[in-house]
Amino acid sequence: MSRQIQQIELNSADKAYLERIINKRKSPQQTVLRARIILMTSDGVSAGEIAKMLNTSKVTISKWKKRFLEKGLDGLIDLSRPGRALKYGAETRHKIAAEACNPPQGRTHWTIRDLAAHLGVDRGIVERVFKEEAIKPHRIKYYHHSTDPEFESKMLNIIGLYLEPPDNAVVLSVDEKTGIQALDRTQPVLPLQPHGKIKNIPFEYKRLGTTSLLAALDVHSGTVHGQFENRHRHQEFLSFLTRLEKTYRKKERRIHIICDNYSAHKHGKVKEWADLHDNVFIHFTPTHASWLNQIELWFSIMSRRVLKQGVFKSVKDLIIKIEEFIKHYNQSAEPFAWTYTGYPLKVK
Repeated sequence: MSRQIQQIELNSADKAYLERIINKRKSPQQTVLRARIILMTSDGVSAGEIAKMLNTSKVTISKWKKRFLEKGLDGLIDLSRPGRALKYGAETRHKIAAEACNPPQGRTHWTIRDLAAHLGVDRGIVERVFKEEAIKPHRIKYYHHSTDPEFESKMLNIIGLYLEPPDNAVVLSVDEKTGIQALDRTQPVLPLQPHGKIKNIPFEYKRLGTTSLLAALDVHSGTVHGQFENRHRHQEFLSFLTRLEKTYRKKERRIHIICDNYSAHKHGKVKEWADLHDNVFIHFTPTHASWLNQIELWFSIMSRRVLKQGVFKSVKDLIIKIEEFIKHYNQSAEPFAWTYTGYPLKVK
């Protein structure tokens, strides 16, 4: 017959706490086991019976009974363990991070395998340091610094038109997207289907010609005007400006046009035309800062939704599909949201 284990006296609060652990679905199983051992011991159940009912050993029962008698409920918590000593200390980690930022001779960047071999460490530690320190040697970003001496004044002028436009005025962001290719595919496109079957587009294509799109974004309504041309000289630019001026002249509104420093935009004929129209004001972005022109955002949207996966049977087909996109876009157009608050750091 099994020896009776020493009885544990539980107060009502401790008993209720242990019962909550058992009844809580997300309680870890090892914690539930310990709670059951203490509750059953307090009810006078022998160690042998507890071991049989809970499918555990008498050694385990004795361990947690002793821990509870010494420390109460706190005794049921696992003791911290020292764990295995670190194989690589802070010095090695710092060396990995520093070396990763200095490309090896004859190559553009380190790989995890190469850097580990170079430093004589495991690949795992290099991979962990890369992850913890967000080091990504394989990734790059392109940038181009504007050297325009009037950068700040031009930038503030354009941002002012975006945020606080003059009364009774329209602000148009204008540019060309040139060399848009009508690409047909040599084999049929396999459409998107359920169960993970993504759209398949043949790798080989046929070039059927190109067109250029002159586009103007009404900054404060979000609507877009477009005109297709075979070339992108100052003549085509003037034709588009004339069309825009006629459109908004009927509403007796002043027209502020934002464009980049492309030579066709600064042609003498364009300047003469602007001088003859006292309701038109042309604003140029700083040199190498066409990203200030919001039409570039719309070009990106159009490229992703129309051109990237598009298949076109001719240049005419290409033009028709872009015109259909513009028409659909304008039906629900909204201005781009301005998110920059003017503060470089968060103010708490």
